[in-house]
Amino acid sequence: MGSTSMARKSMTMTEIKAKAKGLGIEPGKLKKADLIHAIQIAEGCTPCYGRSKGDCPWTECCWRTDCFKVNA
Repeated sequence: MGSTSMARKSMTMTEIKAKAKGLGIEPGKLKKADLIHAIQIAEGCTPCYGRSKGDCPWTECCWRTDCFKVNA
C-alpha cells in the first residue's frame, strides 16, 4: 500500500470472494467485512477495513472506497 491517491470503484462481493479464493480462503458464509479482514491478514496487512474512522494513510488500498462507509 502506497501513499499516492487514486479513485477506485468498489469491489463486488463476487470479486471479493474470487480474491479470497485466490489466497486460499474459503469465503463460505462470511460477512463482507470479515472476509475482507481475512484477506488483509492473508496478505500480511492489518485487518483494518471499516475501522479507520475516516483517517487512513493507505491511499492506494483496494478497499478504501468502501472502508470509510462501513462500521465493521
